[in-house]
Amino acid sequence: MAKGTLYTISAPSGAGKTSLVNALLDSGDERICVSVSHTTRPQRPGEQDGVNYHFVTRETFLSLRDENDFLEHAEVFGNLYGTSRAWVDQQLARGRDVILEIDWQGAAQVRSRIESTRSIFILPPSLETLQARLTGRGQDEEETIRRRMQQARDEISHHQEADYLIINEDFTAALEDLQAVFRATRLERDRQLHNQAGLLARLLKE
Repeated sequence: MAKGTLYTISAPSGAGKTSLVNALLDSGDERICVSVSHTTRPQRPGEQDGVNYHFVTRETFLSLRDENDFLEHAEVFGNLYGTSRAWVDQQLARGRDVILEIDWQGAAQVRSRIESTRSIFILPPSLETLQARLTGRGQDEEETIRRRMQQARDEISHHQEADYLIINEDFTAALEDLQAVFRATRLERDRQLHNQAGLLARLLKE
């Protein structure tokens, strides 16, 4: 089987990135997996260590970073986030497509290190919709929401760095667009030459 593809999926907070990724995983395609990042962010109610994130102390995180264990790392709202390099390499070697849910800074780091990475950016249909989503989920205080909205404008300006843009206005349509990206990539010639080598040999046999 051909090596899997690494995808970065970025979006401003509240654009629906995590919901779309979860729905993609729930669709039953076992060739897709999502990386569980390390973070120094406090654990929220309902989150599980090792499932949502690997929750670590700042000291532990910096030690891992200094040992070059992260494929990428970034600081967001004062918290550190990083992706395990070894885990990603193992999954790709097994032919699995790996999703990294990271911000634009992390996505840029990954692209600079793995040239074949495909980057996807999720956009809200409007800033008003984005603010309503942030307020409606009831997880953050008013000041946090204000800061997230300020940050969102800066994050959205980096959409031009992505390979694919998906507008999350209608969730079902956005999910179908996301699935289409993965299907199209698997049909690229080089991957098909590898995966369908036997068929091609039979078709071309004299």
